[in-house]
Parts: sequence; C-alpha cells; structure tokens
Amino acid sequence: MSYQAEYIWIDGTEPEPLMRSKTRIVKSGKEPEIWGFDGSSTNQAPGSNSDCVLQPVVTVPDPLRGGDNVLVLCEVQLTDFTPHPTNTRAIARAVADKYADMTPMFGIEQEYTFFQNGRPLGWPAVGFPEPQGPYYCGVGGEKMPGRAIVERHTQACLDAGLAIEGTNAEVMMGQWEFQIGVLPAPTIGDHIWLGRWLLHRIAEDFDTTVSFAAKPVLGDWNGAGAHTNFSTKQTMESWDAIVTVCESLAPRVLEHVTHYGTGIQDRLTGKHETAPWNKFSWGASDRGASVRIPWAVEKAKKGWIEDRRPNANMDPYVVSALMIDTCCSALAGDKPTLFVPSQGAEATVTV
Repeated sequence: MSYQAEYIWIDGTEPEPLMRSKTRIVKSGKEPEIWGFDGSSTNQAPGSNSDCVLQPVVTVPDPLRGGDNVLVLCEVQLTDFTPHPTNTRAIARAVADKYADMTPMFGIEQEYTFFQNGRPLGWPAVGFPEPQGPYYCGVGGEKMPGRAIVERHTQACLDAGLAIEGTNAEVMMGQWEFQIGVLPAPTIGDHIWLGRWLLHRIAEDFDTTVSFAAKPVLGDWNGAGAHTNFSTKQTMESWDAIVTVCESLAPRVLEHVTHYGTGIQDRLTGKHETAPWNKFSWGASDRGASVRIPWAVEKAKKGWIEDRRPNANMDPYVVSALMIDTCCSALAGDKPTLFVPSQGAEATVTV
C-alpha cells in the first residue's frame, strides 16, 4: 500500500509569493523524502539551471484526503542544499535560535477576503453592499457570505493538528479571519502557511478565490491585516520589558513596514483602525496605534503586545524574524542585524 504526500512550498513570485504544491506517491512505512521541482516555472531559477530542492520540514495529516495521506511543508533549497534566496524560513529559524533563551512567542490574526467573479463574495453585481457595520462577528442571512468555507477550513485545520485558536467575520462584507498561536518561530509561520494553503484549496470547491490583499477594495472599506501578537519570557513577567520592546520598535518604523507586506501604504492610512504607515505609536486598548497593549496586559503590568501593522499578505517568517531581532536584541542590549530600511522616506514617532 502507498499514500499521497502533498508537497507544499512558497514560490518566488513578486511582489507577493504564491503557494505551490504537487503530489507524490510514497510507499507505506516510508517518510516523505527530499524532492525537487522546476524553478523556472515558479520564478525561482533560470531555465538553463532550473532544478530546485524541496526539503520537508513539517508533515501533518491531510484533512482533505484523509486516511494515511499527509501534507508536507517544505523549505526550498539550492542543489547544494543551502537555502534558496526566496527561503525566508531559514532566516526566521536562525534568529529564533539566537534568542531561544528568551522564549519569543507569537499569535497571528490572519485576515482574508473571499472573491467570486471579480468581486468580494456576496457583493452585488452592480454597486456596493450596505456600509460596514453589521458584518463584524455578524450572523444571519445574506450578509455573511462564505461561512460554509470558513467552517470547512476550521475543521480542516483542527484535523491537520494546526494551532488554530478561532475564527470570526471581519468588518467588510466577504472578509474573515482565523487566528493561529501561540507558537515560536518558525513554527508560527509553518502553521500560517499551511492554514493559507488549506483555505485556498477548500475555496476551490466553492468556486471562490481567497485574497490576502492589504486593501482588496479601495475607498471607505477596511483593509486586511495580520495583527501579530508577540511576547517573551521577560514581557510575561515585567511591564518594564513591555516598554523596552515598544520603544525598540519606534526607531525602526521603516525597517518593519517595508517588510510587512505589499500595499502597506494603501492600508495603513490612519483610518479604518490603523496608524499611518510612516508613524509609530503605542498605547493601551488603542486600535489606532501601531502597537496596541491589550487592556488585560496593562492591568496585569505584564504579558504581550499586538503589532497591528503587518498586512494580510505578509510573510510570517519575515515578520516573526524582524520582531525577534528588534525586540529581543533590545532586551539583550544587542544591536539588531536583520534587513536594511528603505531609503527616501521619513518616519515619525509618537509614544
């Protein structure tokens, strides 16, 4: 007997990578092994030297096929088994190992928008739905399109063993969210990418597509984010550590937002529960701040922070790596080392 292993990876498409997958038949009793693919078809290699390596890193039960079948999340490597330039998981793994003694942990709120026939799911063919208001955590009737997909996706995540914490309808009609956590890096990124793949795959059965665009509809409509909750051993014990973490983010506004997903300026406008993209602020219970301190954290004087800036289309490996690099280096008295901030833009800070 044999089983099916669905090999999943992130490609090199810019500015927003796509998810790719293909099926391998594996003999019973054997684990999924290294495989390969044509990188010239995924924007990861030239045709003259197109071989890329799929290195399995996470294997979970396949909740769609059932049985002994599995999903296999892979890192992309070059043929010398070094990380491919598009392999951001390797970056997250390295920085997480560096500060493992601080126990950096993450919970990510992944928003997304369903589309069908070129419009958000449930929107009329001409014009717009009723203004935002009744959709967030709503129930009932035609105003909640997509719930059947959400229910299938939630159960699939549970069956796959992903650390899904909840789901809810979001502010714009056709927009939803699932939450993953609390996990260390790079595992938080693994579960987000697997959750995204399952969402794409299940939506296929409903003739629906999933968009992680930061501003799926221009105008007076909410964008889609991936609010990132972050803690360390120190913040879970001390308010002073929370202050240190927030203040460490302040001088690195551009360093972060330029790596927080495509279309950041369209979404972080200062409206629709966002802070301006080039300004930094933090405060308790403030959904208009760059970083929100949950009320329970302020009351307990210890806990976690919520960085509200990452887009829905962010790379969770990159975001978690940046958060660890910036915040943990400040707690340790080190200098951050990851990435180079964009030039030609100015940032301001409000604390």
